[in-house]
Amino acid sequence: MTITTLYPNAAEPNKGIFVENRLRHLLASGRARSRVIAPVPWFPSAHPRFGTYAAYARAPRQEQRHGIEVAHPRYLVVPKVGMTLAPFLLFLAMWREVRRLRRAGFEFDAIDAHYYYPDGVAAALLARLLGKPLTITARGTDINLIPRYALPRRLIRWAIGQAAASITVCQALKDVLVELGAEPDSVTVIRNGVDLEAFRPLDREAIRRRMKLEGPVVASVGYLIERKAHDLLIAALPELPGTTLLIAGSGPEEARLRRQAETLGVAGRVRFLGALPHDALLEVYNAADVTALASSREGFPNVLLESIACGTPVVASRVWGTPELITSPSIGRLVDPREPAEFARQIRAVLDERPDRSQVRVFAEGLSWDKATRAQLALFSRVMGAGHARSGCKARLTGTPIL
Repeated sequence: MTITTLYPNAAEPNKGIFVENRLRHLLASGRARSRVIAPVPWFPSAHPRFGTYAAYARAPRQEQRHGIEVAHPRYLVVPKVGMTLAPFLLFLAMWREVRRLRRAGFEFDAIDAHYYYPDGVAAALLARLLGKPLTITARGTDINLIPRYALPRRLIRWAIGQAAASITVCQALKDVLVELGAEPDSVTVIRNGVDLEAFRPLDREAIRRRMKLEGPVVASVGYLIERKAHDLLIAALPELPGTTLLIAGSGPEEARLRRQAETLGVAGRVRFLGALPHDALLEVYNAADVTALASSREGFPNVLLESIACGTPVVASRVWGTPELITSPSIGRLVDPREPAEFARQIRAVLDERPDRSQVRVFAEGLSWDKATRAQLALFSRVMGAGHARSGCKARLTGTPIL
């Protein structure tokens, strides 16, 4: 049983797509089956005036995505105390859904949760109640930000103790999990992969003509929130004359970012593309000369993987998992310190050097999902074969494992 709030749905098709992609490739191996419980916050109205909250109401209760059955039970989010109560309210929603599925005849051997808080804590409560082995994947802010708060930190440490194994998407996150109390041998690094068929080089000039692009182009992809730091790239533009910045994403920072571009006199060189379907990013990466990621916190960023797979070099903040990906100037540069002038300098260096896009693509070919799938299968087999000492579970390995 796959459990996470970070999963796409019909109303938010780009949400948590990295979780869906990892699961899709696992199931494509034919060696595992899974259903998904992806709770959604309860909201009473789908009226567009409620913005993001309306999407919660529009999400279906049940749906099938890529042949995978997905349930979206609702859970209550309580203002001001939401972070404290969230694991327990999530657990109640998950428990009701599990009971429904079991009454319908669905049984499973293990729980695979994504995002340590609140999802992993709620899944740990569920695993303990059901006596099922549990794995939890740490993905970024759940480990590099949330443990700064005392109660979530205590609950995360408790969940670490309940899990038969933990997964992180980069070594940097594993190091933090170990600092929080995890045994090093209980944490496996399984980095995100990239779909090399979905993200590939295309006819750049044709795309640029269609998009009416001339001169150097920098792409910045991600939600328009403070952590993604699109503002650093806008602030770098005055030092990159003639360069166009494509910003793909939507979010609460859009108005502020537009004002910033106007104030700096670069509004004519910043294009806000809005929220794009995931497959539409293919043309954005191909149109760009550089993809830049200015985030303050990242795990193992899919944006960089997808760009590299399209043959487009990258420039990114030296944070968390990015140094584990950008290991050579032939694919991109790391920025440290995270300042507009340094982003401008490193982007200019890549534009001047013009890395061979075919060689950038070759690097990506070693980052397919196949390696991640093999690592997952080995881990699940080990966990289910050993059982889970804390729950007393004796999981079976006969037949096809069901998650």
